[in-house]
Amino acid sequence: MEPAKFDIHQVALEWYHNDFPAERMPNFAVWALQNGQDGPALRELAGLQSATRSNEGKLVERALLELGIQPITPQEASKLLILSVFDQIVSGQIPPGPGAARIAYNLSYSAGERQELLRLVGLVSEWEDLPDKRDYFEKQIIAFSRSYLVKTAVGIPLDTITFRNGDVGLHAVAAGPRDGPVAMLLHGFPEFWYGWHRQIEPLAAAGFRVIVPDQRGYNLSSKPVGVAAYALTELVSDVIAIADQLGQQEISLAGHDWGAAVAWSAALLHPQRIAKLVVVNVPHPSVMRRFMMKRVRQMLRSWYIFFFQLPYFPEAFFSAFHFRVGQRSLLHSSRQGTFSPDDLAQYRAAWSQPGALTAMINWYRALFRFRTKFPDRTVRIPTRILWGERDAFLLPAMAQESLRYCTNAELFTFANATHWLQHEEPARVSELLIDFFRS
Repeated sequence: MEPAKFDIHQVALEWYHNDFPAERMPNFAVWALQNGQDGPALRELAGLQSATRSNEGKLVERALLELGIQPITPQEASKLLILSVFDQIVSGQIPPGPGAARIAYNLSYSAGERQELLRLVGLVSEWEDLPDKRDYFEKQIIAFSRSYLVKTAVGIPLDTITFRNGDVGLHAVAAGPRDGPVAMLLHGFPEFWYGWHRQIEPLAAAGFRVIVPDQRGYNLSSKPVGVAAYALTELVSDVIAIADQLGQQEISLAGHDWGAAVAWSAALLHPQRIAKLVVVNVPHPSVMRRFMMKRVRQMLRSWYIFFFQLPYFPEAFFSAFHFRVGQRSLLHSSRQGTFSPDDLAQYRAAWSQPGALTAMINWYRALFRFRTKFPDRTVRIPTRILWGERDAFLLPAMAQESLRYCTNAELFTFANATHWLQHEEPARVSELLIDFFRS
């Protein structure tokens, strides 16, 4: 491993799993100092010619604390390493066969995880024993890796469903009783269905049939070519197509970020199909347009929307250095500790899907090129607005203004939450969803 390629979290996981050689730790500390980190333990560690686990172990762990890494057990490190290797397999960073072999033969895991991974052990054996069929088994390993990442994201079993809207396939996860009232949750940028993963189990336990799609262009859903495919009317049509295929005349609908923009628009274009509406940290379309055009503070906060109008460069910028910008956009705009290394692994796997970045950014390009005409700009169905007031992207005043465009709406604000409200206040958001959808 070259010094320039150190990954702090990966090194920490390997250290706590007893995989990272102690004698390499001084080099790692030098690299960390050269890359803007600092601390007395890091400086002391960097000054050593070499280190051993028995003599310098405590110093290494103090240095890791200075890098924001809390101590974990070898068992916890094993679980996170398994997820990290699967993420690297799915995103193409490491070959499927050797990566899977590392999990199968070199990582220790609990009895429950071993049972879950027995299929992987079999795939590795077949990959090794049948070299002429390696392409086939590598595809199977990639599929298994992706499935494992999904299953470990939520604490309950999930159904996987593909809905159709013409030529567009919409991948979704679902949970809860099949005959329960439908609650559909729409994610925003740069997330995918996983953006709502902490609300799925509570809603399902409350009796709802929870449907959480990857919206078009994201993760495992279709990625139609061209900006026109991402106009708001097309995005709304996906929601209605899913409701139709579920046999539902009305659904309860919640959305965050771009998902909230789609939810507002669905309520305005198809009010007879939406029973209840919950929007999280995105204002009514009229409020958004007015603040974007007339409020300098909001224009400055929305700089990235204008940047995304450029061709090619936004995709290259976002994906550089294994999606460093994408990860930092989540970490720096949220409360500390909101997104874990495991969460970021989920997002990197989704962003790595072929064509995903261009499709995701095309939502913003379509916003400027295709204006949606609403026959009535007043939302006439019961609406609940949830808003984290420390949103780095949208002014809090937009939430209160949105109430003026609703005949029956209420606003719940969170003084210490950011744009990523459902991640930071998962229990309260779940409670507000259940209470409102039930009423």
